[in-house]
Amino acid sequence: MPILPLFLVIFIGVPLIEIYLLIEVGSAIGALPTVLAVVFTAVLGVTLIRIQGFSTIQKAQKSMAQGIPPAKEMFEGIMLLFAAICLLMPGFFTDAVGFLLLLPPFRTFLASLLISSAVLKSRFSHANRGFSGGDYFEGEYEDLTPEQQHERNKERLQHQHIIEGSVDSSDDSSDAASK
Repeated sequence: MPILPLFLVIFIGVPLIEIYLLIEVGSAIGALPTVLAVVFTAVLGVTLIRIQGFSTIQKAQKSMAQGIPPAKEMFEGIMLLFAAICLLMPGFFTDAVGFLLLLPPFRTFLASLLISSAVLKSRFSHANRGFSGGDYFEGEYEDLTPEQQHERNKERLQHQHIIEGSVDSSDDSSDAASK
C-alpha cells in the first residue's frame, strides 16, 4: 500500500471520525459523561495494557529460554504499544481499535498474519536477489594472524601454475578488415 494514502487516512480520516463520534455521543449522553467516558477508557486501557504487557514479556522470556525466537511475542508487544497509543488518544474510534488489540485471540491472529507476510516478503526478496535454497549459508573460516596470512599467501604463490604464451592478433585484424 502506498504511504501517502495511509498518512491521509491516519492524520485526516481518523480525527474526523473521532470528532463525529464525540459530537454524536456528547449530544446523546451529554458533555460531562462523554469526557468522563473518554478518561475512563484511557485509564482502563492503560491498566489492561500493563497486565498484558507483563504477560507478553514473560512469554517472550519463556520462548527464549527454550531456544525459540520470540517473533510472535515481539509482534504482540508492538501491537500492545499501538493499543496503548490508541487508548491514550481521546476518542471512541481509537479506543475501539485499542481494545480490539487487547483481545489475545485477535492479537495472536494478527501477529500470525504479520509474521507470515514478513516471511513471504523475505523469501521473495531473497529470490529476487539470486539467493537459492534456504536461509542459511554454510562455510568455514580460520582466524589467522597477519604473519600466518603472509605465510599462507607465500605458499599459494609457490604452488601457482603459470601458463606462458602470446596473443595471436593476426586473426582479429583479418576479421576486422573483412567487416
